[in-house]
Amino acid sequence: MSPSPSSGWPRLAVVGNPANRRVRLFQDAVAAAGLPAAREMAWLDVLGGRAEFRPGEIVRVESPGEDAAVERLLRGGDDPTRVEGTALWYERFTAAVRELGRAVRDAGARLLDDPDELAVLFDKRLCHDVLDRASVPLPPSPTSGPGAPPVRGWDDVRALMDAPGMRRVFVKIAHGSSASGVLAVETGGAGRVRATTSVERDAAGRLFNSLRVRRLTTEREVAAIVDALAPDGLHVERWLPKATQQGRAADLRVVVVAGRATHAVVRTSSSPMTNLHLGGARGDLNAVRAATEAAGGGSWAAALEICERAAACFPGTHCVGVDLLPATGWRRFAVGEVNAFGDLLPGLTGLPGSGVEGLDTYGAQIAALLAGGPPRTVTGREHHARA
Repeated sequence: MSPSPSSGWPRLAVVGNPANRRVRLFQDAVAAAGLPAAREMAWLDVLGGRAEFRPGEIVRVESPGEDAAVERLLRGGDDPTRVEGTALWYERFTAAVRELGRAVRDAGARLLDDPDELAVLFDKRLCHDVLDRASVPLPPSPTSGPGAPPVRGWDDVRALMDAPGMRRVFVKIAHGSSASGVLAVETGGAGRVRATTSVERDAAGRLFNSLRVRRLTTEREVAAIVDALAPDGLHVERWLPKATQQGRAADLRVVVVAGRATHAVVRTSSSPMTNLHLGGARGDLNAVRAATEAAGGGSWAAALEICERAAACFPGTHCVGVDLLPATGWRRFAVGEVNAFGDLLPGLTGLPGSGVEGLDTYGAQIAALLAGGPPRTVTGREHHARA
């Protein structure tokens, strides 16, 4: 039974952009659970030092994206399509979240997203290192961990690609999201270099995000973009060959709530980037489960357990979205990224056996709060039994 609005449990607040769909979807889930609407705190107020919280509140942090005024404060520019400026965005965002954490703590409230963990999640180099030290399977990366070399531009990337197994790599801005500033780079015979990216460069050398994935066929083009991205910080990792579904490269976004994998969506694409806004499409999850179970030595339960292990590296963050990369043949999986705001999957309901089969990602988070805290992480055997 859902609690009545007078029960006082839980009292929720959400930090976000009030008109944004993320806040709306969260409020819909709150209402569906029979709870009073979450008190909304605008990012503009947080960044302006006007955030106030109440004793006993449970505070959710939503993405500050998709608001021009907030972007100007964080990035310092007026064009949301520009790629540059992510280092400044990261500095200001993490400072704001730490101040938010202090305000929540001082008010006697509870924050669902640990500020220090958010700082790691929004730096691909730091996140990769944390996951690697926890023995989570990952694409190898020379730019994370102690003693990682500096990446000052294309010459450094090109030198890293001379190492064994690094002929094909992803070059990513350290603080990017949604494939912003990502290049899938490969080398061929006679030193030939080419790349796939959604980044466009204008005549003045400025970089813009595009909804069109394109191919760069000369080293000069690749070098110009990498050199322009480098001041914001770069992360380089091996480009792992992915499994396919109906001839298209496939990966998964798996949402983990309070330690448990609750939702999953397959993303397929004809390009190396499977993001749905770049032309990717949702694939067949049942077919993925069947292919994984049919592969010798693989299992769907083991794939979900990898995601739970990755999420366990961030115990102070209530919900994360894990990008899971299936290797050719569906026998092995690696974690590509862990996303702090990776739960925006409208209409997707819970996995069979998850206990939240009829709920979307936001509803699952409310259900976990109502259950009184994080459930224990289930073992792979238990996952297999309930699925």
